[in-house]
Order: sequence, then C-alpha cells, then structure tokens
Amino acid sequence: MSAGLTDVRATGQDRPERPDGGTSWRRDLGMGARFALASGGSGWIRTALTAVGVGLGVAVLLLAASIPGMLSARADRQDARVPHWGTGEMAPGQDTFRFQDISTEYHGDRIGGLVVQTDASPDTTTATLPPGTDRWPGPGELLVSPALGRLLASDDGALLAERLGDDVVGTIGREGLVGPGELYFYTGADDLPEETPRTDTWVENTAGEPLGPTLTLLILIVCVVLLMPVAVFIATAVRFGGERRDRRLAALRLVGADTMMTRRVAAGEAMTGALLGLLVGGVFFFAGRGLLGDVSVWGESGYASDIMPSPVLGLLIVLAVPASAVAVTLFALRGVVIEPLGVVREGAARGRRLGWRLVPGVLGALLLVPLAFTYDVADDVTLAQATAGVVLLLVGTTVVLPWLVERVVTRLHRGPVAWQLAMRRLQLSSGPAARAVSGITVAVAGATALLMLLAGVDEEQTFDTGRDPSRARFEVTMSSSEPGEAERLAADIGAQPGVESVYGAVVGWGVETDAGMFDFTIADCAVLGELAVLDSCEDGDVFLSDFVYQGGGAARPDPGQELAFTGTSDSWTVPADAPVVHASGDPGGGVTAGVLATPGALDQSVLYGPMSRVLVRVDDTDREAGERVRNVVWGYGFDTSVWEMESEQQPERFQSIKQGLLVGATGVMGVIGLSMVVTTIEQLRERRRLLSVLVAFGTRRGTLGVSVLWQSAVPVVLGLLLASLVGTGLGAILLAMVDLPVGSWFFFWPMAGAGAGVIALVTLASLPPLWRMMRPDGLRTE
Repeated sequence: MSAGLTDVRATGQDRPERPDGGTSWRRDLGMGARFALASGGSGWIRTALTAVGVGLGVAVLLLAASIPGMLSARADRQDARVPHWGTGEMAPGQDTFRFQDISTEYHGDRIGGLVVQTDASPDTTTATLPPGTDRWPGPGELLVSPALGRLLASDDGALLAERLGDDVVGTIGREGLVGPGELYFYTGADDLPEETPRTDTWVENTAGEPLGPTLTLLILIVCVVLLMPVAVFIATAVRFGGERRDRRLAALRLVGADTMMTRRVAAGEAMTGALLGLLVGGVFFFAGRGLLGDVSVWGESGYASDIMPSPVLGLLIVLAVPASAVAVTLFALRGVVIEPLGVVREGAARGRRLGWRLVPGVLGALLLVPLAFTYDVADDVTLAQATAGVVLLLVGTTVVLPWLVERVVTRLHRGPVAWQLAMRRLQLSSGPAARAVSGITVAVAGATALLMLLAGVDEEQTFDTGRDPSRARFEVTMSSSEPGEAERLAADIGAQPGVESVYGAVVGWGVETDAGMFDFTIADCAVLGELAVLDSCEDGDVFLSDFVYQGGGAARPDPGQELAFTGTSDSWTVPADAPVVHASGDPGGGVTAGVLATPGALDQSVLYGPMSRVLVRVDDTDREAGERVRNVVWGYGFDTSVWEMESEQQPERFQSIKQGLLVGATGVMGVIGLSMVVTTIEQLRERRRLLSVLVAFGTRRGTLGVSVLWQSAVPVVLGLLLASLVGTGLGAILLAMVDLPVGSWFFFWPMAGAGAGVIALVTLASLPPLWRMMRPDGLRTE
C-alpha cells in the first residue's frame, strides 16, 4: 500500500500527484472532524463524553485564570473603603469626618464596621460618601450590606440586632463590599472623642508585607496540586473511545490510507472533541460563575463579574487544550501498529517498559533536592525550578502507574469467577483502567505532600498566646474608668445568662522613678487571688508582686515607702507589712507587676490613665452567652472592647492561605468526582458488547457487577499506594526546603482515604448505567 490513499482517489490520471504537506493535514484533520461529528449515535455519544470531560477541566482552568483578577478587584474595593489617615492634625471643615473601627463578631463570623461622624451635619456636609452608599448615616442609623441586612432581619440575628440597632436606613452597594456574602456596616455618631482620627479622603494604601519564602512556596504548591489533576483529566478525556477509533483507522487503512494519514485523522478527531470541550467548558464556566454570587464556600464569596480570566491566560487555555489533545493522541498511537486487517495491540502486546517512565520523576527529584539545601529566597528562578520539580514528580506518578498496574495484574489469576473476569480484562487492556484513576492518584500524591508542608508551616505559624480560655473566655477593657465603673461593668456582665464568673480590676500607672513607673492593680480579694498566690486577703490589704520586667524597668516600691503620684498632689505610703507575693499569671496571659491593692487601701482616682479590665468565664455549652457579653460591652461606648481568648493564634495572612486552599480543594474534588463519572461511563460503553455477550450466555448480572468493581478496585489500590509513596517523599523534600522537621510520616492516610471515598462514590454512581448496559440488545450493531 505504498501508494496510500492517492491510488484510490485517482480519477483517470495515470500518475496522480500527492498533495503537499499542508493540504494533507487540512484534508485529514477535516476527515477526523467529520468522524467526530457525523458517525452516528455511537460517535455522537463518544464525542459528547469527550466534550464534557474536557469541558469540566477547561472550566476549572478558566476559573483558576480568573483568580488573579478576582483577588485584585476584591483588594481594590477593600482598600477603597479605608479612610486615609492624615500625617498631621487636620482641622474640622465642611468636607471632613471622623471615624473609628468598631468591627465585632457574631457566632464566629467577623462583622466589619465603621462609625463615622461628619464635622458638618450629615445633610449639609460635602465630605466624600463611603463607597457603595448614597448618604451619610445619622447618629444611631445603619447602612448595612445585603447579607448583614438579611441576618439582622432573621430570627438567628436577634441578639445582633439588639447590639447594632434596627434603624437601617440604607444598603451598601457592590462598590463598598468585598463580596456579596460579606457582613459589613456603617453607623453614624455624634459623640466620638475629639482625639478620634479625622480625614477628608478615602482609599488608604493597605498593602502588607511581602510574603516570605515559606508562604510563597506554600502558595506555589497549592496551585500546582490543585491544577495538576485537572490537566490529567483533560489528557484522559481526549482518549475516550480509543479502541473504537483504532478500528475505524484500520478500516481506513483497508481502503488505502497510509500510516501518517491515520494519525492525522485521529488528531483531527481529538482536536474536534477538544474544541467542543472548550465550548462546553465556557458554558460550564459562565453558568457556574453566575451561581457563585449566591454561594459562600468556607466563609468566602465573590461577585460573578469579578470572575473573568485575563486575556493572556484565556488565550493560552484556548490554544493549549487543542494542542494538548493532538499531542496526547499522537503519543498514544506511538506504539500502535494499525494495519488494514486490525490493530496489533489486540493480540499479545509487548510489556510496558519502566526505564523511560522513571525519567520525569528522577528529573523532578534532581530539581528539588538541591533546593533542600539552598532555598532561602523566593526569586523567580528558584520558584520556576521548584514548580518544574513538583510537576515532573507528579507527572512521573501518572506514567509509572500503567506499568505498575500491568505488572501486578499479570500475577493475579486464581479466585472467584468475578475476580477472574476482572483480572483477565485488566491483563488484556490495563491502560484505560490506569488512566481512569490517574487523576485521583495525582491529586492524592500532591495533597499528601501539601498536607505535610501545611502541617509543618502551621506549627511554625502558630504562636502561643499564654492565655487560658478555661479560666476566662473573654477579656473586656475600657480605656477610661471613672470610680465604680469597673464594678458596674463587671456586674452588668455577670448578670447575663450563661456567665459563670467575672473578674474586674482597675489597672493604671503612677509615681515616676528613674527606672520607670510603678504598675498598680486595684481589685477585690477574689480577683487578686486569680493574679497572685495569697495566703490571706481582706479589704484594705496591699501586696507587692515578685515579678520583674525582663530587661529592667520599675518593679515595685518598698514596704513603708512614701509615693507621690504622677500628675497629682496626692501621696500614699506603702504599708510596712505589705508582703511580697508570687504573681501566678492571669487568664489573659499577663503577669501582674508592681502593687496589688484592694479598694479599701487605695483610691483609683490617684492613678495615671486608669483602665478597667474584666475577665469573663462563660458556659461553653451556651451558644449565646458570648453574644450577650458583647452586647453589654457594646452599650458602654466606643472606648470599650472585647475579644475572645485563644490559647494559640496564627497570622491572618496564613489563615487566608488555608482558607483559599479549602475553597480550591473543595472545587477540585468536585470536578474530580464528576470527571471520573464521565470516564467510568465511557469505559462501560467500550465494554457494552462484551457485557451483553456474557449476559446472553447466562452469566449472572451480579457476577458481572462485582467483576466491574474489582476492575476499578485493583488500579485504585495500586494508584493510592504509589501516590502515598510519592506524596510522602515530596512532602519531606518540601519541608527540608523551608527547614522544618517532618512531623509525621502518616499524612497519606487521610488523603488516601479521601481519594478512596471519591472513587467509591463514583463507582456507586456508575452502577445504574452498568445495569442498563448488561442487556442482550447491546449486541445490536449499526
């Protein structure tokens, strides 16, 4: 058949001319497109499955390409509502206003808020309005985000409405909110202290510190791990219907096509499915982005209009997906000899070779291992090297898996009928089964490494606050304190349901010395007993703390010493019998220094800058106890604050990265599941005739069902074992790069379990189409 197709298409000419290379490519790619679009019902189903599989991956890629623009838009809106802090004292005017942050929490959700007070009346001021609003709020009035408005109007938001008030006079528009689910408000006031900041402009530059090498590496690995499975699924989807395609190509050889023509036809068919996948992916993307405005994932939401890929990344996806489809198809045909009477691989196939399959993994390790000793600056070259190393290691996992499955199944023979049917099928063609689980294998390998890195970074980024939530859940402070006000605040809080105990004290300074100023704490005996170890205590007693500030500073006066208080003409003599007691530390993580006095021994009016401090312990089973405490504190004005104690804290930036990881992982796992359902259905279609033959010869449907489950289970187990090994090794290298120890070598267990769970759900979802395909009418042919 050296003449190829040109012999068949000769039309009376003795020596027909062979078309040039460009013409041949266009003609054969067009023929492949016609096979994809006009080859009957079976061909349409195959093309539709390819388009859906590719489309799911394209939708995720478009979403990933939209993230930079979405984050930029969110940051711009967030910055635009921050009042500009002037560098000097600003005089009041018609266009100036004062502001103070009064953010709060409610049932674990942060509620951002700003109290504003115009220097002119709200109706006559010319000050620039807060972004997203059309008026200034008057005293006690609220401008709220739509999500906060819904919460205030609901039964669940009753305590919050009691705190903020219900005088809602307007809604904040899109320009003033980070996302549609954000809880934010503006409220007006007429009694802000004069020292409150004053400004006449908005838009404060709130750019933070640059990320360090550890967090930069973490973000890089997150992106690679989340996107690699998508690329694998796209590569798998373009190979749908491979066996039927090869039979069609053999028919072309029979009518005169040469080998190169069959490859070009196959490439055209794959490219057509990929182009349709681009269209389907675009539909999925635009349909999905319209729903994101109504969905909050792990507390994060965004406007649909912000989710738009950049032109450069979008064009790259449009060009890369069809090109990848053609490359994958040609690569898959490299070891297939398509002859006019059949395909060689339908006979005894040569075993897969391991040598070249180890090359990507070895190259990846060679790129990453040196960074374990030199990674200290996150420059472009280093990050490119790290990215290439991680990608090559994960790619190596996918190319080794088919070899591993083939080698193992050739040694599995004896067992029940269902087991033997499954093993025989895998022995004849293990490639599709390995490809079906390659995506989840990459996901588990990458997630294992990421989990190990995240655990190490999590420990590094976690700081011990020294606070003890078991002794006090909340700490309340009031920056100015009048005589008796601390007691009144403590009494009001203690009267709330769910509050178990309250410790109130007045703290301040006084008596200037060469070493500094003495600390004074005034509280009753019960509170002082929480701060220091006291043998006995009565009202009128005074104690001296044994705590000395690190690095020097004022410690405590001597017993019998006369003290002249700063800023007053008052003097006070320390009782000669005042004992030195051990400061045991308070629930807030501090250690009390200086003088500890009961109210009968010292009047708080002599202190400089007295401040009320209340520690509150609540019933942890009462969900509303903390909200009632916040409501009481809110009523004491803007100089009173409350925060919930935590024994450990993490930087907000690191928490944002973890939040983004959870959001991304949730979406990718969903796509993995959907893509595997499509892949499984395609594989069942390939075996439909075989299943029908077995049923027609009397094979029990239950036996066939179990055999199909075994065909999925064996590659899954092998894939998860390989993923656990590669992921653990990769995680150890990444931890070495950031100089962190390996906390545990068993982080693969939860990831492998999650992967197995996804596959189990996919298998259950594929059972209904399996039962429908096991019918004798599957023997019909066109």
